[in-house]
Amino acid sequence: MPTIPPRPPIPRRALLRSAAALTAGAGIAAALGSCGSAAPPPLESGEVPLSLWTHDDGYIAFFTEAVAVAEAASDFTYDLAITKTAAADLVTKLIAQAVAGTGTPDVAGLEIGAFSRMLRGEIAPELLVDLTPDIEPYREDLITARLAPFSKDGALYALDSDTPVTVLYHRADEFERLGIDPEFGTWEELARIGTDLAAREEKSLGAVAVNDPGGTVQSFHIHLLQRGGDLFDADGAPTLRTPEAEETLDFLVQGVQTGFLATVADMYGPSVQSGLKSGKILAVNMPSWYSSYGIQPNVPEQAGQWRVAPVPRFAGGGHAAGVGGGTGFAALRDKAATDAARTLVVSGYLDPAQQVKRYQDMGYLPTLRSVYDDPQLLGLESEYFGGQRLFEVFRQVIDDVPEYHQSPDSSIMTTVLSGHILRAFRGDVSAAQALADADHDFRGQAKG
Repeated sequence: MPTIPPRPPIPRRALLRSAAALTAGAGIAAALGSCGSAAPPPLESGEVPLSLWTHDDGYIAFFTEAVAVAEAASDFTYDLAITKTAAADLVTKLIAQAVAGTGTPDVAGLEIGAFSRMLRGEIAPELLVDLTPDIEPYREDLITARLAPFSKDGALYALDSDTPVTVLYHRADEFERLGIDPEFGTWEELARIGTDLAAREEKSLGAVAVNDPGGTVQSFHIHLLQRGGDLFDADGAPTLRTPEAEETLDFLVQGVQTGFLATVADMYGPSVQSGLKSGKILAVNMPSWYSSYGIQPNVPEQAGQWRVAPVPRFAGGGHAAGVGGGTGFAALRDKAATDAARTLVVSGYLDPAQQVKRYQDMGYLPTLRSVYDDPQLLGLESEYFGGQRLFEVFRQVIDDVPEYHQSPDSSIMTTVLSGHILRAFRGDVSAAQALADADHDFRGQAKG
């Protein structure tokens, strides 16, 4: 059985800082309301200086080129200034500048996990434009599952950059050598094959992160979403104590303990790279963007050997895929450039041609269903994946994408749940007990 490292205790000072931050968070909305000055007169046309914050170079290039689309759709001429900062720091700085009453951007790219902080109190309504009216012309075409993560009380505060469905990246050459059916069957059937393979050849057909709390929870969450569960319901209440959650965690526990699933520090660095390079890890269940951020950067020399396929189904039911990740772009309200900002976000993200371009340039899947019928995308062949037409795979599963719900306390859930998942992996407790303990600890800390 693999060694799962024990979770180090959280220093008291860190706990006190966390508690102070949460207490402060409860008062942020009030501070926003009291510190703000009168809104400047809105710019309706002409040249407009516009500040955009993002955490990713790809978005810098995308929005720089999207200016032309926004200008064609409006009477604005954009003078765009872009600032790059880390995803978590971006939200911290955004809230701090808002409380100070100065220095906020006009457009902000909010990574999905960091966006959960905007759900506390009235932060999102105080800071961000409600884009619900803007999406009405696209309502019948939008993949509604990608609206939930960036919504609060029925209002949409950011447009998602992606529909990050999970797929099975796998070594086609090794699967052929081992006689593994490329249709895979169910997860349970693949697990039986993987258990035997681990015993015979010490090779794994998947991997889970054990040294990165966010990665540990994501390894569980993407499977849970596919199985039909979630960490939270639509109201932000925890949903850990469900049959779906218990079955999913038990499946992962059995996978780790039998070797069907390898344990890695995280899904991006040297640990997973070593497993991929050595041929010890022959498959991973990860979102669509993992091709660009995980497989190709880690094993460029294995070009032509990898393929992408829909993930197996769970025998007990659920969806054709899970989802993981995403970034929502929001326009800041009550600013001179607010109208220009919302025009840039909506035209850049909901124009079908821009959705095609975003996939071509960045590998992010469209959020408009009609774009999945685009012949240009369906015909794209990936040299790395042996000439495979990857978009055809994504199109197979896009109509069965699960919703992903968030909570203002998502960060607490990550901290608490990751430790209990590791306890279950080590065999210290059952899956059911780990989830019950995580639920208890989460409710206590979130309430506190």
